[in-house]
Amino acid sequence: MGFFDLFKKNKTQEEQQQEVEVLNEGLQKTKSSVLDKISHAVVGKSTIDDDVLDNLEEALITSDVGVETTLRIIERIQTRVAKDKYINTAELNQLLVEETCALLNDSSVHQLNDSPIHQSTDSQTPYVIMVVGVNGVGKTTTIGKLAKQFKDAGKKVYLGAADTFRAAAVEQLCIWGERVGVPVIKQQQGSDPASVAFDTLQSAVKNNADVVLIDTAGRLHNKINLMNELTKIKTVMQKVVPNAPHDVMLVLDGSTGQNAFEQAKQFTQATQVTSLAITKLDGTAKGGVVIGISDQFHIPVRYIGVGEKVEDLRVFDKEAFVKSVLGM
Repeated sequence: MGFFDLFKKNKTQEEQQQEVEVLNEGLQKTKSSVLDKISHAVVGKSTIDDDVLDNLEEALITSDVGVETTLRIIERIQTRVAKDKYINTAELNQLLVEETCALLNDSSVHQLNDSPIHQSTDSQTPYVIMVVGVNGVGKTTTIGKLAKQFKDAGKKVYLGAADTFRAAAVEQLCIWGERVGVPVIKQQQGSDPASVAFDTLQSAVKNNADVVLIDTAGRLHNKINLMNELTKIKTVMQKVVPNAPHDVMLVLDGSTGQNAFEQAKQFTQATQVTSLAITKLDGTAKGGVVIGISDQFHIPVRYIGVGEKVEDLRVFDKEAFVKSVLGM
């Protein structure tokens, strides 16, 4: 069983409907913006022609989907229109859902059942997630919410305060630790982040922890320094847990739109990012950035943040997301 299967359970129809409503509410600003732009793209048209496609292209680009991803979506729709000969504009939303999801099939979806995560048979080896991202994206809050979800799922969790560059980061993580009821391993501000990670894993292994979440400094002022720091943290952790970290999760602020693309570019060049968490989607109309980033970087989006509550950090479901954005 994959590690993230612990979040998966058989849900009643009522629970499924509640999840849809929460997602729709969290993505309301994006949905309203996208639907308005698509409505303008098809106004006065009964079939999908070149004018509709041109307008649709503009609508997607201005919704922060990104130029390259938008062009791929438009190309797929053009192929469908040419094949099916006649497609009414009333079918456009369904067509968009199908072709966008098909486009993201290899990049955005993560298989909970077939996940390679936590395949180790050694019960003493915790699953280690190293969390990266610039300051202000909601990185520490995401760690706290994940810790709560893991704990509620019956897992023993340890947090490592390896963002020693800012005293506030350590304090914030400690507050989350107290709130959730999980231990936080820390040192003094300015300490070696790799040393904190080492201590965290030693404590986690000694106490038979299931999950370790390592917070890291959110600096991009010098990519080489960032690369060296993250590489050192990984190397030192592997002295305790040979295959750590099992996941390098990049947290991005969805409300920054195209700036999130640049952050993703910088961090994927600095370290091997294996998953994404995209936050603050409830307060922005730029939720289309999730589609573009997951497509462009071929890294699975693991979580999206659609509100302040712990449960508002949600496992990403590409089909549910696209349907919600398109009002379906």
